[in-house]
Amino acid sequence: MTMSWRPQYRSSKFRNVYGKVANREHCFDGIPITKNVHDNHFCAVNARFLAIVTESAGGGSFLVIPLEQTGRIEPNYPKVCGHQGNVLDIKWNPFIDNVIASCSEDTSVRIWEIPEGGLKRNMTEALLQLHGHSRRVGLVEWHPTTNNILFSAGYDYKVLIWNLDVGEPVKMIDCHTDVILCMSFNTDGSLLTTTCKDKKLRVIEPRSGRVLQEANCKNHRVNRVVFLGNMKRLLTTGVSRWNTRQIALWDQEDLSMPLIEEEIDGLSGLLFPFYDADTHMLYLAGKGDGNIRYYEISTEKPYLSYLMEFRSPAPQKGLGVMPKHGLDVSACEVFRFYKLVTLKGLIEPISMIVPRRSDSYQEDIYPMTPGTEPALTPDEWLGGINRDPVLMSLKEGYKRSPKVAFKAPIREKKSVVVNGIDLLENVPPRTENELLRMFFRQQDEIRRLKEELAQKDVRIRQLQLELKNLRNSPKNC
Repeated sequence: MTMSWRPQYRSSKFRNVYGKVANREHCFDGIPITKNVHDNHFCAVNARFLAIVTESAGGGSFLVIPLEQTGRIEPNYPKVCGHQGNVLDIKWNPFIDNVIASCSEDTSVRIWEIPEGGLKRNMTEALLQLHGHSRRVGLVEWHPTTNNILFSAGYDYKVLIWNLDVGEPVKMIDCHTDVILCMSFNTDGSLLTTTCKDKKLRVIEPRSGRVLQEANCKNHRVNRVVFLGNMKRLLTTGVSRWNTRQIALWDQEDLSMPLIEEEIDGLSGLLFPFYDADTHMLYLAGKGDGNIRYYEISTEKPYLSYLMEFRSPAPQKGLGVMPKHGLDVSACEVFRFYKLVTLKGLIEPISMIVPRRSDSYQEDIYPMTPGTEPALTPDEWLGGINRDPVLMSLKEGYKRSPKVAFKAPIREKKSVVVNGIDLLENVPPRTENELLRMFFRQQDEIRRLKEELAQKDVRIRQLQLELKNLRNSPKNC
């Protein structure tokens, strides 16, 4: 067995990839990174901005920092702070680089538009407030090929699909029996895979909510899952029956048994998987330790070839990943992490680099890659159309096209009915926190209703006056 993979390992152009930590002046320092123990990254990055969830008293907030603004961040730096509970996840819109989604313990999902050049003052007003979950919302995920379609997963065990063109949930996936831990899409977004606290791995058709495949993971307790591009494979990270960290590779069309299971180590932190479809490289980063292992994935046995390990003494709380079009191609950079070091209040960029002597563009390590243009509109995708991502070349460096802009729909507040169920019907609070959130939501609702009532009073008085004038006019005498 050893002989069969060794030549393949040696011939790999990625066998010497190494991790390079940015100089201190190119890090982001003095950031009060959230102390929340929720197993998310608390960090989102794109070619323009870095967003980090911060520790804050009363409500939840996150920082948005332009990438070029490295160094020490002032304590009074403006924040996005509209949520009434802790922020649990943030994700940048892949097609509009100044629009970010956030979700929170306050049961809402919010969409924010960051002004050109970053924030000058605290931002409390969201472009859209999306209410549909009855418990806190733990995950948000943008559809990979369709503009303005957002998925959110709540502690009510539901996944809601939002069409942001209308600002409403249009579908509900209701097959989970416990908290959803992770969501991942295949390349064209026609399939969604999830891991769940009920120990099941699922492959779901998102528009119908139909479960196509399901694995009951008793021996390999799944935590995280990632689709491996177009390979028709899934990779999960989890814990073995001996409580060691483990990864498993699955055929997406047959989840009866994993293709392979591999023990990683005996540490206890969660393993975050990251997959780069362009280089077929898999990165495994442990929460609470400083290591990032990387492998090359192939469709033939042994499927997984270990390359190397980036080691660092500073433990990571989470990691943001730069999209491909934000990488430095002249330095042969194939992946970039933004590592959250909570104890130091530090965000540290780590570049994964392929060592090459030549200064010219390395075509073989930069194939055409999904770009910043959506392939579908929400109506097309909801109507059943699938389309691969619109690809771009990284050769000319990345030029932003401001073709897509976000327009918030104008809508009235009303009940949210999906699949015949009103998602906002009163759900009894389970904890003091939930009771508080419900109280704040009701306060907002009372304030809004009072304003509406006052406006209607004014309108009634105007109409009464008009009626009086009509009656008193000479024509009616």
